[in-house]
Amino acid sequence: MSKHAIPFPQTLPSGYEWFVHEPLFEPAIHLALESPEEVIHLDALGYKEEDMQGICTTVAASSPFRILSDEGAAVMLEVARSLRAHAISCERIDNMVRSGCYRSKFLRDLCLDPSVTALLCDVYGVDVAPHTMPVHLGHLNYSPDDLSKAVDKWHHDTLSLDYVMMVTDPQSMDGGRFEYFSGTKSEMAALAAQGKTPPADRVVAPHFPAPGYAIALHGNMVVHRGAGLSAPAERITMVNGYVATDTASDDQHRHKDLTLVDDPQCLYTEWAKHSAWRARERLDTLIAELEFTADRQSVANRLEEAIKDLSRTIIDMRDDGKHHMHHYETGR
Repeated sequence: MSKHAIPFPQTLPSGYEWFVHEPLFEPAIHLALESPEEVIHLDALGYKEEDMQGICTTVAASSPFRILSDEGAAVMLEVARSLRAHAISCERIDNMVRSGCYRSKFLRDLCLDPSVTALLCDVYGVDVAPHTMPVHLGHLNYSPDDLSKAVDKWHHDTLSLDYVMMVTDPQSMDGGRFEYFSGTKSEMAALAAQGKTPPADRVVAPHFPAPGYAIALHGNMVVHRGAGLSAPAERITMVNGYVATDTASDDQHRHKDLTLVDDPQCLYTEWAKHSAWRARERLDTLIAELEFTADRQSVANRLEEAIKDLSRTIIDMRDDGKHHMHHYETGR
């Protein structure tokens, strides 16, 4: 298992500073790791073999499993409450905090913890590492101010792999369930084109026993949401992202969506490093494996494939056209 694909930055972006009064993250005290009882695969949602070509894992989702101890859950809740002062909104989510790992060392160390990463490797069945882009570490969603809104609309993620953890007690809320669609992205797109959302019999709402429990998700392939609350309540979830360390798989990211939400000074540097990492890994593979050949087109194709993510990043960063955040609905 790779500890880190890219080391966490040693310096903070301008305008960020560490919280000075929070407990240090101590795995022996704050973690209570348990493996999920069940893991379902993408074919159970209706994906065909051709739909899964190039992706990093065929795992779709796990049943809820424990990450935090009672002590860890209590600290995580206080950290999330402290970070709420930095909440922003977008067309998909009413209240969220990004880049919290540049403010809370507790959150940072939890998101980077190697024992949690090892558990996620087992769940996904592939080698993973904490996400190369810290904007994807420790994302926090909060309940909306307007009860007519969903916490987070039906969508598939801008990254490939993550877990969704309950920070507040899920038993204390009326509504606000985490839900995912028992179907494919193309099926969801067809429903959305008709102005529909998933029928109730195709919505899965895992039971989270307590705060500190999470569900592992193939977020780029599984359509999901945070449903609206039926009564006012504090609802907080934390989403932590991972990357597959085998860069032969597709990138499975929609980085362009992040330009609508993230601090530009963080986003563009992190995005560039992520794409450079993938290109470096792919080029190293090419250097190690490329055999003698007179087929110049084949060699050129291999080079082009190795740097395709980097090339796409350059195009996207220079694109000044209007961009809309992808999701599948406008209402609750």
